[in-house]
Amino acid sequence: MLDVEGAVLDVVRAPHPVLAAEGASVDPLDPFVIQLAADLVATMRVSPGCVGLAAPQVGVAAQMFSLDVSDHPKTRTCHGVFVLCNAVVLEASRNEKAREGCMSVPDFTGDVKRATRLTVRGVLPGTTDSVTITTDAFEARALQHEIDHCNGKLFLDRVAGAHAVYPRKNYQ
Repeated sequence: MLDVEGAVLDVVRAPHPVLAAEGASVDPLDPFVIQLAADLVATMRVSPGCVGLAAPQVGVAAQMFSLDVSDHPKTRTCHGVFVLCNAVVLEASRNEKAREGCMSVPDFTGDVKRATRLTVRGVLPGTTDSVTITTDAFEARALQHEIDHCNGKLFLDRVAGAHAVYPRKNYQ
């Protein structure tokens, strides 16, 4: 995908201020952006249960994230591993509530209502190629979760209230 070796980065946790900041648009041809894309994928791959990672989660207020729902049991549609820059939602429909977790909020999960059918457009790092992804179910939820990160929002900002937040179960 990218001709760059990715480094594993530290994931920041709430209430770190970068998680509440609107990410800046990025130039997908910038060598820093290409390196960050590789770093996001590398960090995502070594993090158990992680299906997506946004630049703000590694301390960079930027509009980019990695995603790979290939191995998740709730996945129906899957586009494999990819990184998107400057992603925007074009269409969203069929809202449904489901449980979400986040590496930046490791102690809690929450019920979040999100679209289960989604179309997004973004640019692949290292290119000027605009791609449109139409997906559903879990991949749609994961995309919205990562786009929220790029816009300074956590899943906690979308829960219906304290009654919809739960302590995370620790799996051994």
